Amino acid sequence: MIKPTPASLAACVLLVMQSTAVAAAEDSIYARPGHFVSVNSHRLNLYCMGSGSPTVIFDAGWEDWAPSWAIVQPRVAEWTRACTFDRAGAGFSDAGPMPRTSMRIADELHSALHNAGVAGPYILVGHAFGGYNTRAFVYRYLPEIARLVLIDTDVGDVEPTEFKDHMHHVFLRQAAELRECRDAVAESKPLPPLPGPSGSPPRTCDQQFFRGLPEAAWSAELNAKLSEIARSKVAMYDAFISEIEEMPRDEVYLQQHRRSLGSRPIRVLTASHHLTDRDTASTPKAEHLQHLKFDRDITESQARLLGLSSNAKQVFVDQSRNAYLQLDQPEIVTKAIREVYDQRQ
Repeated sequence: MIKPTPASLAACVLLVMQSTAVAAAEDSIYARPGHFVSVNSHRLNLYCMGSGSPTVIFDAGWEDWAPSWAIVQPRVAEWTRACTFDRAGAGFSDAGPMPRTSMRIADELHSALHNAGVAGPYILVGHAFGGYNTRAFVYRYLPEIARLVLIDTDVGDVEPTEFKDHMHHVFLRQAAELRECRDAVAESKPLPPLPGPSGSPPRTCDQQFFRGLPEAAWSAELNAKLSEIARSKVAMYDAFISEIEEMPRDEVYLQQHRRSLGSRPIRVLTASHHLTDRDTASTPKAEHLQHLKFDRDITESQARLLGLSSNAKQVFVDQSRNAYLQLDQPEIVTKAIREVYDQRQ
């Protein structure tokens, strides 16, 4: 996976202006702990709202946690129960045991839901790396699963070998960068700059989370709290370093334990552009062709997940910055969840 850096503010204003007012009015709950649930030796932080069944469970991408769903969760909670959580180490959750594999994350979430009295059946919604965790959950606890929605999910288990090898090198680089940040936070030193893509200014460690902090779609209160956590919580850096280092192992697990969901509804939401949206008339042709190939490989790999169910559909989404569909196009994400919710097997 690639953790993108923010595009220019001017480019994102039109994309988020409609959702900003809604999120700012409702996102303050993510600026403080929700409900702590004990899972073995540590506690996970859960936010649940609404009522009904099946319950929708959201898992965020790498370097993200519950606020990723600040716009979509309240909308889903209007017609059923919706729960988000901070993975161990992230946000307000306690640090958890290592290594941070998708299998461990799935088991911890399963225990937390049962300990909190949130029984299945579940509709699982996973974004990016969260798609690994939700699929691990599905394969381990299939009888409790009703439906699955994957939002621009990572797909290392079904990618071409060349593409996968490239991404594994990216993982190593990102882990090394994050370790520098972790050490600076632990020693209370100035946060080192992180390189941005060509033509973009460097970021600091506390700006790298989600698609870049501060996030225009969120309130000043939430942005301030997230930045505070990013500047001070060593356990979160440890967790995210472990998560990205374990992704190749997660991919092997998903390959070896892939199982059919039968006729359970699945929706795979795919961003139409990942790298090509950065290209301009001045982008070198060779670079543009590389970006086109990258976008095509992701699209085709995500399409391979349609074989998990006889009731699966891929939905292409334009107008998204850095593939955060739940922030730029929350109505499309909400519609996909409602579509599978309304179906009866």
